Amino acid sequence: MKDFTLDNLTDVVTEAYTKNTASPRHAEIFGALIKHLHSFAKEVSLTEQEWFEGIQFLTETGKKCDDKRQEFILLSDTLGLSMVVDAINHPKGGKGTESTVLGPFYVEGAPELESGSNIIKGDGDGEVVLVTGTVSDADGKPLKGAKLDVWQTASNQLYDVQDPNAPEWNLRAKIKAKDNGEYSFISEKPTSYPVPTDGPVGRLLSAAGRHAFRPAHLHFIVSAPGYETVTTHIFVDGDKYLDSDAVFATKAKLVTKFISSTDEKLAAEYGLPTPFCRVNYDFGLMPA
Repeated sequence: MKDFTLDNLTDVVTEAYTKNTASPRHAEIFGALIKHLHSFAKEVSLTEQEWFEGIQFLTETGKKCDDKRQEFILLSDTLGLSMVVDAINHPKGGKGTESTVLGPFYVEGAPELESGSNIIKGDGDGEVVLVTGTVSDADGKPLKGAKLDVWQTASNQLYDVQDPNAPEWNLRAKIKAKDNGEYSFISEKPTSYPVPTDGPVGRLLSAAGRHAFRPAHLHFIVSAPGYETVTTHIFVDGDKYLDSDAVFATKAKLVTKFISSTDEKLAAEYGLPTPFCRVNYDFGLMPA
């Protein structure tokens, strides 16, 4: 009978999970996971009480997840893991737009609207902003059939799914770009906001002495037939949290200026008062 000891346990467990695994990729992942988990426990001399607290933390994280909130994504984001996975899987070149995290509040099925639409569903209290730009390929050629799935928080720092008083699909839509790749929509100027701190991730941030704020941004999932879909943000230039984003998602190329405009012709075209806020951002997609 073989003794299971601290010296041989990692090798024994790794063999048990890899020797009969049909998938080479599964064997690679299982083996590395076991190796690093065991190494972590040994490195910090993990106590039984600490590991039990860790199990409780993960249990609470799962209980905090529902169809409107994904606490495990938030955990991954705040640990920087989401951005590591993003960087591994989405290298960019040419004019391809940089990607960043999806975040825990994306909702599938947003209404599909024509370019130029207003995505403010209620009596918004935020500053109105006109968002414009183009969707092109890596060489700058406009893409026909492009769509932009967009979502953001309101001026009260909440997404619609967090706010019981918000109209359904407020500040969410799937915008169809024009055949020449141009897109536009009316929304609210985004504001910085804290990630939810009423769950286990909030306790983790507090224990680490970290703030919970994200810099102001708009979320986008940009797609076009035959091209790689990009999940990204555009950030408001000058936001005080750009260098300390709670989820480590800021990138210099995604930061852009939101400016005040008195363009009366543009205001009349979109039915906006003057002055109004506007931002222009061009997206580039890579071939699939």
